[in-house]
Amino acid sequence: MIYFLSDAHLGSLAIERSWAHQKKLIDLLEEMSKDAVSIYMMGDMFDFWMEYYTHDHGKHQYSPFFKELRKLNKQGIHLHFFTGNHDLWTFGGIEKLSGCQIHYEPCNITRYGKSLYLSHGDGVLPSNWQEIYPKKIARKIKRFMRLREMFRSPFLQFCFRCLPPAWGNKFGYNWAKRSRLKELDNPCPYKGEDQEELVLFAKEQEQRGVHHDYYIFGHRHIELDLQIASGSRVVILGDCFKQWTYAKLDNKGQLTMHNFES
Repeated sequence: MIYFLSDAHLGSLAIERSWAHQKKLIDLLEEMSKDAVSIYMMGDMFDFWMEYYTHDHGKHQYSPFFKELRKLNKQGIHLHFFTGNHDLWTFGGIEKLSGCQIHYEPCNITRYGKSLYLSHGDGVLPSNWQEIYPKKIARKIKRFMRLREMFRSPFLQFCFRCLPPAWGNKFGYNWAKRSRLKELDNPCPYKGEDQEELVLFAKEQEQRGVHHDYYIFGHRHIELDLQIASGSRVVILGDCFKQWTYAKLDNKGQLTMHNFES
């Protein structure tokens, strides 16, 4: 079996009992390990992650999670970690601590005779997005894309990494907390087949003749399994802090969505 999960947001200041949250995630990984060949973590597994030039004692809170990943790795399970918009600032640290293969960009894979397009989902848009969305929504997307560009700037990353970890973490976790609380107060539900950016992106790829059987995303914190006109399925994984949803691809190439309750 191949498993896909996303958006645990470990360490979030907006999630009560962070130790219990981490424990449940470990329980989920343990359940997957019973028949897993590969596990794909599709981004934002941490609510904030930055690797500084000096030692960061705050990372010790994630020791149980990394211990579990190393154990799965020793069992021969292939672990893949996609960076999201909350944990893209890894410069080899996560790979060293976990044994995961790190993916900084979307990728295409073929498993069990099926073609899969894998991406966290942030910044994934159809090429004509500025034309199809109202000005208010387009402005919001533009702001996000500018912020995304800043986050990926090597110079700004260098400057942030020079901060004392306690300072950087205080800023980063509180910034992320505002985002999480805003989402909890005003969730953004599924926008519909003609408005959801990730669905429109998949449709555009198919129209261009770039076919995938499955498009698998995180990021949006909604659970979606939608078959589009080409026969492809667009899957948005939900999350692992509220919904606890994930996907499983069996050895016949059939993908199904599941909910975890420890």
